Amino acid sequence: MQRPTVRTVLTCTALLLASATACSGAKAQPARDTAAPTVPAGVTAQAGSAHSVHVMWSASTDDRGIAGYDVYAQGKKVKTLPPQTTMVDVDRLTPATSYSFTVRARDAAGNLSAPSPAVTAKTRAPAPDDSTPPSTPTALTGRVVDGTSVQLSWKRATDPGGAVTAYDIYQEDSRIHSVHGTETGTRVTGLRPGTVYTFTVRARDAAENSSQDSNALDLTTARTPGGRASTAPTGLTATAHANGIERTIRLRWTQPRTGGEVAEYQLYLNGQLATTIAWGAPPPPGPVTYDFTVSEPPGTRYTVKLRAKLPDGKWGDFSAQRTVVGAG
Repeated sequence: MQRPTVRTVLTCTALLLASATACSGAKAQPARDTAAPTVPAGVTAQAGSAHSVHVMWSASTDDRGIAGYDVYAQGKKVKTLPPQTTMVDVDRLTPATSYSFTVRARDAAGNLSAPSPAVTAKTRAPAPDDSTPPSTPTALTGRVVDGTSVQLSWKRATDPGGAVTAYDIYQEDSRIHSVHGTETGTRVTGLRPGTVYTFTVRARDAAENSSQDSNALDLTTARTPGGRASTAPTGLTATAHANGIERTIRLRWTQPRTGGEVAEYQLYLNGQLATTIAWGAPPPPGPVTYDFTVSEPPGTRYTVKLRAKLPDGKWGDFSAQRTVVGAG
């Protein structure tokens, strides 16, 4: 009994040994990527404290895309970052010491750009014996620049123990940027198009004392041309209530426009999925309210955000995050 399938494979294999394209249907291997990304430009370094320096740079380009960046201090790699990140705090440094920083871009094939021109920064002197934090920055405002960046500004804070040495910008609970204490505004880059971000600012002094959060500011970056509309719930508020020994948090938000009914939401508490909110019948469009019970002691700080289940069964975009302190 003949076996044409086996014979065909053997014939094709033999032909492939002679020529990569001689066998019908064989695909040529893609050319190996040997082109390095462009060198990161505009690198700056600024001391944030006695133990940290904030490094920033402009994005590199590559014919097949940037895979990430490597940051070097004194010639030693100290940070490896994803492609959308173009700023970082290098910490665990020695006070009152000068450091040299360079940045290299990396592509998916492992090709590294040449090092950027070196920039230097000197960490601050050891902090005085000071345990009093600066005042809280106020009047945080901002505007969307484009799909990947926003511009923020705030009113200056004061420090009873000396001077404000830095302002730290937070997105939800993560510090994403720092500027010198003389600055009252900055541009935040590396964001995603069509995404809601919640920003706050804290002032920091030479002793590493941080102020309370400024007012929260929600900004939604611009969509890319042809990109889908945001499916995030909007206008989220969170208020704490106490009735005897029972403590609750009341959420109120406006449902997203999804082209259909929304019957379920996922509620995230302190960054973790806490529960799925489901109604027997989808509520009508517009504002909705939901109460949930908390068991932690009064004064506990909570962060909340949520997202809707879309008519196609997928989960939509997250709302802005809100912070609330439990009532007593």
